[in-house]
Amino acid sequence: MTMIEISYLQMYIFITLIWILVRSIILIRFKKFSVKRELQMLLVYICLVVIARFVYFPLHYVDGKIGTLTIGFSKTLSDMINVIPFYFLFDRYDGWLINIIGNIAMFIPLGIVLPICFHKLDNIKKTVIAGICYIIFIELSQLLCSDRHTDIDDIILNTSGVMIGACVVFAIRKATNSDLVQ
Repeated sequence: MTMIEISYLQMYIFITLIWILVRSIILIRFKKFSVKRELQMLLVYICLVVIARFVYFPLHYVDGKIGTLTIGFSKTLSDMINVIPFYFLFDRYDGWLINIIGNIAMFIPLGIVLPICFHKLDNIKKTVIAGICYIIFIELSQLLCSDRHTDIDDIILNTSGVMIGACVVFAIRKATNSDLVQ
């Protein structure tokens, strides 16, 4: 089985090039440019890049650098997927508290940024559904990575983070009776 190793820099460059291509196509298609809109969308880009760092790459450094992501199958599918909520978290993992806090905290910014940047996400439910779609994409994409796992705990905890972020935005909007940076 062929394994492909990808550095964080390579993934960062790939995400950046795709981002520039998509934003350019949108600019050409709609023939209008807004600095405010591009700054808002920059927040989405930052969320994507930061989440990719922590989701796909090891937290610990290897030789003073971020470790690599290995694409390929080295385990059976059943070894890569956990569908029992909180089984892996408590029974096998010593750093469970850091895992819980990290998985929630990492997605709070996404829950804040999504309704600010996308007007159609005009309530908590729509924002959380959009967040869950992204989280499921991440979890399924980890099936291609030999040293990552797809885990129901991550879906639950990440969704909690999106929900917290969305609640903050909509609570501020309600309290100030405004559209908060729309």
